[in-house]
Amino acid sequence: MLLWQGVQTRVVDARKSDDGPRLIPAPGDPVPPAGATVRGAIDDTRRSTLMRTHSGLHILCGTVFRDFGALVTGGNMQPGEARMDFNLPEVPPGFKQALEDAVNAEVAADRKIVARVLPREEALQIPTLVRTQDALPPLHEPEIRIIDIVGLDVQADGGTHVASTAQVGRVEVVKVESKGRQNRRVRIRLAPA
Repeated sequence: MLLWQGVQTRVVDARKSDDGPRLIPAPGDPVPPAGATVRGAIDDTRRSTLMRTHSGLHILCGTVFRDFGALVTGGNMQPGEARMDFNLPEVPPGFKQALEDAVNAEVAADRKIVARVLPREEALQIPTLVRTQDALPPLHEPEIRIIDIVGLDVQADGGTHVASTAQVGRVEVVKVESKGRQNRRVRIRLAPA
């Protein structure tokens, strides 16, 4: 949120624009006048829920890659719920429940989640660094930030995460959908903290 002249403006999204980042205010919230001095503040509950959700997606991704060899083809996340698409042509019987059980076993394993920055050349030596089918880390960056769920998942990633898988809490696989011949969408929801 933005705090200015005794007023509070909730920021619900941010977008890239030609002029730099553009903050999107909550509908109906006042916008600071041009030139106003503003201070930023974080809604800790929302941020913590986003961190849990993001880490939960990494657990999902690592589990699907380990157990089915599938790469990510897309995804989206909101606080407490998300979806991830995989290049998974066939869904075995009992997939939804088996996946939920496997993801929650990783949550219960209380694996450390470590962020580190590596020189680009060193990072690119990690064979599973990129788990998305069509994306690579930015070419111009001399360093790459890595998220390591120790023993499960190592990926290039710039987002915020919790410190261990146990902090994600229980994950429910809400739905598995077919999104074309080669794509499966997995929707998840987090149990309240």
